Formats: sequence, structure tokens, C-alpha cells
Amino acid sequence: MADRLPQPALRGAMPGSVDALLDMLALDPLDTDVFAAPVTDRREEGRLFGGLVAAQSLRAAALTVPDGRRPHSLHGYFLRPGRPRVPLELAVSRLRDGGSFTTRTVVARQAGEAIFECSASFHRDEPGREYATPPPDDTPDPDGDGPWAESPIAVVERQMPFEMRHLHPSPPDTRGLVRSTRRVWVRTKGSLPDDPMVHACLLTFLSDMGAVLAAAIAVGGTFGTIMGASLDHAVWFHRPIRLDEWVCFDLRPVSNAGARGLVHGTFHTRDGMHGASMAQEALIRPL
Repeated sequence: MADRLPQPALRGAMPGSVDALLDMLALDPLDTDVFAAPVTDRREEGRLFGGLVAAQSLRAAALTVPDGRRPHSLHGYFLRPGRPRVPLELAVSRLRDGGSFTTRTVVARQAGEAIFECSASFHRDEPGREYATPPPDDTPDPDGDGPWAESPIAVVERQMPFEMRHLHPSPPDTRGLVRSTRRVWVRTKGSLPDDPMVHACLLTFLSDMGAVLAAAIAVGGTFGTIMGASLDHAVWFHRPIRLDEWVCFDLRPVSNAGARGLVHGTFHTRDGMHGASMAQEALIRPL
């Protein structure tokens, strides 16, 4: 179905403004449960940011879900590098529409080849007992005089519509274990719509930022010394969370073996609410 994709105006692969970022979520319907994502204008030899494709896939799934159901999880595989300037098709399959849960799968294709595949589950709001992991005790307030660090991927981050306050990786303990290899306060550089689905999609976008590096740091890898690629990715949405307010994104290494590194991450609001969790395994090879 790739030959049916239109050729919309080119838009940036790593949006520099909030409006441009929201623009990337404006999908065009092609057929029943099939959508075209905006085409990006990054250089031909580059590759699409995986978090963008994941966010667009979640958006496509949500467009087929009844009102009143929020995403509670997304599980995906990055199958091939995405290419800029190549039309991107998002095909949604309706697996289940239950009394409480709705399940969809999405396959993102370019030129007829799958580049990303995911399952997304949606749940109607219902009450229940609660427990939550608190944020790290030593996390300073984002507007305070914390021991802020320069990000190793600052060149990329400055081009994006996010304000960020980075902390240094935690030092290894007596066993050599590292508590956090990437911890950052982040919010958009402008206000966002109140639509919770928009915030869930942008959180999905954000959840892929720096995850590969967070896994590599645990084994001494640094930016420019490794070749890394996201392999599979998961996000769990626990409580509604706004991305135009400060959110602490904390990434912790779990395992490195077989040239693969696994990280877990959490998203906490400024008042300590645990909004979401993520996990990613990445391919990590020395250059």
C-alpha cells in the first residue's frame, strides 16, 4: 500500500518547536485504519528518530479506539532504520474490543517494508488500590541550583522543543552497580493541548531519548565511541502526566550481555507522582 501514500509538505525529523512536534502527530487517513505520517526533511543519509515513529504509531492506534479509554501500555520492536523523505504508512489491526480493554497492533512501513511494529493496549478508567515508586531522594528541584551537567547529546537536544536539566550519572557503589546513568528534568518549551492522548504520545517520543546511551554508560561506552540502535521498547502509562510541566526521566541499567544493553526508566512529576515507566534493550557495539 506504500504506493498510495501522498506526498505532504516536508517537516523536520527532530522538530525544533512545539508546534512542529505536534504537527508530526497529525496523521492523514488513507483507508480504513491506515494512516500516513508526515514526511520528514532530514538529510537523505540520516535515519528517523525511533521515538517519533513509536509516538506516531501510538497516535494511529488511538484514532481507532473508543472515547474514554487511555493507553496503559505499548510494546514495540524496531525492525529497520527509518528513512527521512520516504513516505511512512501506519496500518492498524483491531485485535480486541473488550468491556474494559482495547488492543491494537500497528505496523509502520516505508516502501513496503516494516520498520516498526507494536502492540498498544487501552483501558477505561476504573478505581483501584495504589502503590508507586518514589523518585530518587537526591534529585534536586529543576529550578534550583543543582549540580547540573552538560548532556553528552546536547548538540541534538538543543535542536528539539524541550528544556532539559541534566544530572551526572550516579557513581558505582561498592559492588560496581550504578543507580542512574541518565537522569534529566524535561518539559516542552511551550504549552500543550489538554488532550491526554497528546501527552501520552509525546511521552512515548521522549522515552526513546538517550536510552541507548544510558545502557552503554554502564559498560564504559560514551557518545562517539559506540554504535547503538534501539531493538525493542515498552512504555507503561500509570497516571496522566503533562509534558509541558517538569518531569524527571530517570534511566537505570539492568543488564549488558551479548552486545545488548537493557535499561529501565521512570517518569515522575515535580511533586513526586509516578506517571509512567519504560524499558528498552539496545544493540551496543564499540566503534
